[in-house]
Amino acid sequence: MQEIIKEAINDMDAALELSRSPKNVTEIVDAISMLSTEEAMKLGMNFKKFPLGCDLTEVVVGTCASDIEKKDLLGNCILANMIGASIHICAYAFADIAEAHGMRGIDIIREVSAVTDVPLDLDHFGHYGPMRFPKDIIGCYGECYFKGPPFEECPRERIHSRLIDKEKEEEKDRDEWIKLSSSVAVNLTSEQGGEGHAAPLKEAEEIARLAKSSGKGLEAIMFIGDGYDDLITGFEKAIDIGADVFVLEGGPFNISQNRLDSFAKAVAMARILAPGKVVATNGAYEDECRVGLRAGLNAIITGFPKNHHGYMCGYSPGTARRGNFGLPRVIKIMQEEVKCQTTSIPVQRGELEALARAVKIVGTENIYPNKIGYLPVGDAHWAVLANSNLYNKITIEKTVKDIPEVINGESVSLLGGRFVSWAVAKEIDDLVDEIIISDVDPWVEKSTVTNLREELSSDIISAGSDDKKAALNSKNSIITSTVPYVVNKISRRISGAIPMI
Repeated sequence: MQEIIKEAINDMDAALELSRSPKNVTEIVDAISMLSTEEAMKLGMNFKKFPLGCDLTEVVVGTCASDIEKKDLLGNCILANMIGASIHICAYAFADIAEAHGMRGIDIIREVSAVTDVPLDLDHFGHYGPMRFPKDIIGCYGECYFKGPPFEECPRERIHSRLIDKEKEEEKDRDEWIKLSSSVAVNLTSEQGGEGHAAPLKEAEEIARLAKSSGKGLEAIMFIGDGYDDLITGFEKAIDIGADVFVLEGGPFNISQNRLDSFAKAVAMARILAPGKVVATNGAYEDECRVGLRAGLNAIITGFPKNHHGYMCGYSPGTARRGNFGLPRVIKIMQEEVKCQTTSIPVQRGELEALARAVKIVGTENIYPNKIGYLPVGDAHWAVLANSNLYNKITIEKTVKDIPEVINGESVSLLGGRFVSWAVAKEIDDLVDEIIISDVDPWVEKSTVTNLREELSSDIISAGSDDKKAALNSKNSIITSTVPYVVNKISRRISGAIPMI
């Protein structure tokens, strides 16, 4: 394993081979632990390209706190929706706000769902539904984050007490909470020595099963901890429960000897091990955010003032406290650390809509965790978006099922070599003799050709990243991009090319 890890730092083909191969958690953790910090960051960024092209960097926004007004909660949600940021729901806060307004918690999430269409990410959810906590917990200003590491349980020894009787009062609404959500997060830190910080594993496993049975994305939250044994435990438990997304918590919960080295390496490990190829953090100091982004971090959970995710990410000991506004700071950090030519940093509503179009074109039966060839179609983002209101309302011209009706020859060129092209190629495989792939990224084009040759019976040909050449050598050309300006640009250059949107 050490040898192929070393190769994957500088060789994308080796990285692709590692991506598709079976992996042992301890072997991956051991191998990456042996790397330098810079090597680990380069490796993590390589793996951010898998599956091909899913290198999104995003903010997930906590919009609630137990002591804000309902109108402020809804306004926060509407603003997050406008910028295209997924909404992180602290279920206990929704329930507290509802109680203050003489409502049930389920009424609040219904209202949020009615005024937004971005994915809704449900957290702090337990056996009976929203977890409920005493006032000294929900009003905590983040003493552990303010003081900094090492974490030695809550400074006031008040975690993890719950108001179970309150939780039981709304048990009948439990399943609807999950139905209205796009993804569900469970906390595995009780297995990493944080018994006082999270619900027992048994409860997390129950919610994980419920989320999976409802077809929702599943996130697993874990500590960086000591940077070795604690990570092995977290990764193994996350894989055991079927998590798609790994969420890494640093800050005072990063007690390794070299905090930044361990955080960067944890991101690189997670990039390789996460089944859904999405890695996030729900708590990291500014320096951890920066090295994490350089190591391939997809998402930072941040927040509006008072929301506890607001003070967790992007601040430092001595400044991290409840009441901070994390969102603008995290956006600035992302733009300073991540360079990307193809998407906004962080991704915005336009990119989210393009991704939703891609999911609708391909069809939920084809997307992650399902594969074409040896690679999944998309990543956990695709599965989450399929459970959003945005997916339900987005419109497209054609799905892959419509393509056989618009082709009339034995040779077809697909302009764009990513996931939509895979699904189109699979759909027309029995109808054509030759499929030509063209993508602006030569490595993506080569990898797609290799992948499709393993899956399909048609002759799969590389166009050398030349759309015009691909079109000239085929009877029909299909534009597989779902980004409007890209589609328009190709349409102007390639007469008669068929768009999907």
